[in-house]
Amino acid sequence: MDAAGVGGPVLAVFTGGHQPHPFLAALTATAVWLGVRAGHRRYARHELGESRAVPPVLRDWLTLLGLLAVARTVLGESSAPALTLLALAPAPLLTALCRKATHRHLTALRREAQAVHRVLVIGEPSAADDVVEHLAARTDHAYVVIGVIPMGPGQLTAGVPALARLGSQPPAVPDEDWVPVLAAAEQLGAELVLVAPGPRLSGERLRRLSWALHDAGLPLAVSPGLTDVALRRIQTATVAGLSLLHVAPPTRRGPHAFGKSALDRAAAALGLLLLAPVYAVVALAIRLDSPGPVLHRQTRIGLNGAPFTMWKFRSMVVDAERRRAELAGANEVDGPLFKMRRDPRVTRTGRWLRRSSLDELPQLVNVLRGEMSLVGPRPPLPDEVARYDSVEARRLRVKPGLTGLWQVSGRSDLSWDESVALDLRYADNWSLGGDFDVLARTFRAVVDGRGAY
Repeated sequence: MDAAGVGGPVLAVFTGGHQPHPFLAALTATAVWLGVRAGHRRYARHELGESRAVPPVLRDWLTLLGLLAVARTVLGESSAPALTLLALAPAPLLTALCRKATHRHLTALRREAQAVHRVLVIGEPSAADDVVEHLAARTDHAYVVIGVIPMGPGQLTAGVPALARLGSQPPAVPDEDWVPVLAAAEQLGAELVLVAPGPRLSGERLRRLSWALHDAGLPLAVSPGLTDVALRRIQTATVAGLSLLHVAPPTRRGPHAFGKSALDRAAAALGLLLLAPVYAVVALAIRLDSPGPVLHRQTRIGLNGAPFTMWKFRSMVVDAERRRAELAGANEVDGPLFKMRRDPRVTRTGRWLRRSSLDELPQLVNVLRGEMSLVGPRPPLPDEVARYDSVEARRLRVKPGLTGLWQVSGRSDLSWDESVALDLRYADNWSLGGDFDVLARTFRAVVDGRGAY
């Protein structure tokens, strides 16, 4: 796809534009593009098809433009720069589409335990269990734990077999400390040893483990205990011989935050203008279906706990709020939320609106007013926020969104803990690129309708 995405357009544009040497130009551009991608290791086994928060294709494409510009100057090539740029424009798009397709295929294979790396975990029982449970909870990664070697006393609860046990202190002969690790790795055919450090694993002991594993040809990975921190926020450094992990704070202000706000308001204004006919049709359908106002307003909690009035198309009967207490025993979700698959308060038109997510469209007004964002956590009710603990309250550090990770990941089918985890992940790691990805996935989620009730 990379070769076709450059060679085909360059050949077509140069031939149609009567530029010199179209075949040679196509061949050169293709060779440079493949060389740039290969030089950045985009075709390496650990990279191909793997998910990245910010796909690197744009960087590769800019490198391609720079190299071709140098070659054009050196060789005295006389093609029109505008046509050359037009011919190269499809390359990053096709590469990105191919990457997404490859990632979907890879994810499907991993649901069947294929295309995975066999991992042996080492650590104190509680830390090792935590690593195993985190890896087992999802299938969109390459790691499958095949065994654990606990360090020190304590029982494993994650259900993975323990092939040996290391003592709390290193033995008298340090090099013998890792003999059971190497034996277990060979017995299980491990491809990676993952260490969860703790008080019983000193820096010197970890250093000797790395020597033993690397001498045996096995790679080593260390879990620092951080969860849901985007890779772009993490940097490594060595200071006075110490290996340090720097974690950048979440983006709360600055040019990226300003750009998000500006894009939100511009998109909301354009959406309100273009969707005016849809608003009229939906309003008429609501009026004909049941008595009551077209719009439903409700107090929600926004950025830093500030209340605001959120607007939606009415999808329930007028006295829905009063009847909620009568249905409390029929709640189908955990936590402070209230959801029913067949809520008797929802009107016929309301069911269609909810499944298609059209009931959310008036929230573009809230986005335009700066009370909400296009992408963000689900806007909570005041009584939900009243029951938040300090962890759940971090959802309020960013504006709530018209859509978000909660919507593209299952909506009402998610448990309360899953919903909170997604919102916290977004609040701490949001980026403009990530927002665009969520918006693209939202369209598919709306068409699918899963979890919308």
